[in-house]
Amino acid sequence: MSSYPLRIADHVMEEAKRAAAEDNVSLNQLFSAFIADGIGHRRAIMGLKKRAERGDVEAALAILDGVPDTEPDAGDELIAPMKSTRK
Repeated sequence: MSSYPLRIADHVMEEAKRAAAEDNVSLNQLFSAFIADGIGHRRAIMGLKKRAERGDVEAALAILDGVPDTEPDAGDELIAPMKSTRK
């Protein structure tokens, strides 16, 4: 296990102490969990960005253009009709 000296603003530390007390965990556990969550979130975002770079917008729009214009099934209607931005 590694250690790292961390400097954070006083108001952030106070919030962290409150959160740790509410969750009945140590500050170390709280920070470790938040860092792990943040890294997981970042990995997910980076993965989505890579997939988006491989995407072909024109091909996707061509597929959507082939979808028949029909009424939605019962229960699938929009509450307020949306205006289509597609041409």
